[in-house]
Amino acid sequence: MMRAVCTTMAACLLAHATWCFVGPSTSSLLNKAPLSAGSGSTISPASDASGQTPSLSAWNPLAFGVALGLLAAVAAGSRPVLAADLENGEAIFNGNCTACHAGGNNSVNAEKKIKKPELEKYLTGGYNVAAIKTQVTNGKNSMPAFGDKLGPDDIDDVANWVYNQADKWD
Repeated sequence: MMRAVCTTMAACLLAHATWCFVGPSTSSLLNKAPLSAGSGSTISPASDASGQTPSLSAWNPLAFGVALGLLAAVAAGSRPVLAADLENGEAIFNGNCTACHAGGNNSVNAEKKIKKPELEKYLTGGYNVAAIKTQVTNGKNSMPAFGDKLGPDDIDDVANWVYNQADKWD
């Protein structure tokens, strides 16, 4: 959510900044047109080949292209958006789960670790992200439910992190 807010704010800032970089329109050129060669000293605006005065516009495709390029650079310069943010999942795990599950162990029931062999054996639904999400959201036995404490994105992130980490714990 925070990433979306920051990206939206950056886009608004860039769109607003493009107005600062809009080059001079042709109106300043029209006002500085040379005097006509006639008998009087009247100022006639410059005209294009068809004899019509060019339309004035604040639209500048070059400035728009620069702003669009900057927006793309800002969006692409950040970490790519993944279905699950594993770094956030690790942070959520460290803040909420390590009291009982440090190193993939289980300090409450030593038999039911969150390492891959134990998840395959004890986790309702088997060793998959959906089953881990259900366990985290609803809790079971001694494990409290985190569905009210964590948002759906955080639960998804921590479930994916546990799934990816389960076979790495020794």
